[in-house]
Amino acid sequence: MNDSSATERLLFSEMFAKPVILEFDQRQGSSDGGAVLLKAAETRYGLIAGMSGCLLDSRQAGKVDHSLRDLFAQRVFSIACGYADANDSARLAADPMHKMLLDRDPATGLDMASQPTLSRFENAVGPRQLYHMGALLAESVIERHAQWLHHHARLITIDLDPTDDPTHGAQQLSFFNSHYDNACYLPMMGFVTFNDEADQYLCAAVLRPGNVTATAGAVGILRRLISVIRSSFSKVRIRVRLDGGFANPQLLAFLDAEAGVEYVVAMASNAVLNRKAEEAMEVARLLAGLTGQTEHVYDEVRYAAGSWKQERRVIIKAEVVRADHKEPKDNPRFVITNMKQTPQWLYEEVYCQRGEIENRIKELHAMQIDRTSCTSFWANQFRVLLTAAAYVLMQELRLSAAATDCARAQVWTLRERFLKLGARVILSVRRIVVHLPHSFPFLPTFRRMALELGASLG
Repeated sequence: MNDSSATERLLFSEMFAKPVILEFDQRQGSSDGGAVLLKAAETRYGLIAGMSGCLLDSRQAGKVDHSLRDLFAQRVFSIACGYADANDSARLAADPMHKMLLDRDPATGLDMASQPTLSRFENAVGPRQLYHMGALLAESVIERHAQWLHHHARLITIDLDPTDDPTHGAQQLSFFNSHYDNACYLPMMGFVTFNDEADQYLCAAVLRPGNVTATAGAVGILRRLISVIRSSFSKVRIRVRLDGGFANPQLLAFLDAEAGVEYVVAMASNAVLNRKAEEAMEVARLLAGLTGQTEHVYDEVRYAAGSWKQERRVIIKAEVVRADHKEPKDNPRFVITNMKQTPQWLYEEVYCQRGEIENRIKELHAMQIDRTSCTSFWANQFRVLLTAAAYVLMQELRLSAAATDCARAQVWTLRERFLKLGARVILSVRRIVVHLPHSFPFLPTFRRMALELGASLG
C-alpha cells in the first residue's frame, strides 16, 4: 500500500468480531447533507442575493470562473456549516452538497473557488460596498419579519452591545484595550426583538478599532435601524435598551429627540448618585440584616450630570449582596429612562431582559465571527458581515423549528443535528436524490423545518 492509498483506508483488525476497514472513497458523499435547509432559508430570505448585489466586479470577464454571488454564497454557506476559514475550501471544493448550494451539478459541475481566490475576493471589497451591505443586512432582517408579522407589531426593541475580538497579528486598527487586557477589535452588534418573542435577531455587525469607546458609531446605527423599522412598521413603539457604557450626552440627546422612542440605558455610579441612593441603601441593608439574604429596594430620582442639558429620570436599584462567609456588599445600580412605569418593573421586566443578547453574542463567537485575521481592516469587516449573514440564516432555521424541542436550540446544536448529516448524492436524468441516514433521531423536526422552508411531501 503506497502513502496516497494509505490515507484513504484505515484498518481496525482486533476491535470487532471481524476486521473493519474504513475506505474514504465515497466520491458522491458529503458530511453536510442537511445543508439543503440553508439553501431553502436563503431562497426565502434572499439575503445572499441582496448583499452580494452590493459588490462591484472589476475583474476581466473572460478570466472569471466564479461570480461574486457564488463567492459570497460559498463563504456564507461554509461558515454556517462550521468552516470559518477560507483554507477549508481546499477540502470542500468538490463536495457535492456544497456545489448544489451554488446551483451547480454535484457531480460534473465546476468545483468551488480555491483559498487564493477567496482571499483576493475578501480583500477587494471597499468601505462603500461594506456600508451598503450592512444597510441591506438590517433592511433584510426587518423586512423579513415585517412579512412574517404582516407589518403589524406592538413593540420592537433594539439592543446594541460591543464585544471583544482578540487579535494576534498585525491587523490594521487593532489596538490594546485595557478593559479586556488584550490587543483586539471592538465590534458592535445590533439586535431587534419583535413584541414578546424570546429570540433577538441580528441586524447589525460593525467592526471597530480596539481603542474606541462603547458609544462610537452607536448613534449612526440607531438612526439607521429606527428609520428602517418605521418604514416597515408604521405605528410600532420602538424601545432602545443599552448597557452602562452608552450613557453619554450625545447618545441620550439623540434618543430624547426621537419622538415616540422609549429607552432604558444603564449608567455607572458616581458620588452624586450614590448619595441620592443612600436612603434606599439603608433600607436594603436593614432587610439584608434581618433575612441574611441578598435584598434590594427600588427608588427613583431626577438627575442631571454636569455634561447634560436637562434632568432625566434615573431608576435606582439599591442592592445588598449577601454570600456565605463574606461580608455584605453594597451593589447600587442605576438606569436612565424616559418611560413612566414603576422602577421595579422597568428594571426587572425591561432592562434585565437585555442580558439574553449575551447568548446571541456567544453564538456569534461560536460561529467564529472573531476570525478577523486579515491584515486589512476592511477585509476583516467583510468577514464579520459574511458571518453575520450565515448567522441570520441559522436564525431562520431556528424560526422554522418553532413549536418543536429545538425552538430555542443554540446554533451549534442546530448545525450538529440538522446540517451535519452523512449523505450520498445520486444523479439521474430527471432529478437529484440525496440519501440521508434512515436512523436519524431528529427526523420529525427536520421534516417540519423543511416543510416550513418550502419543501413538500412526495
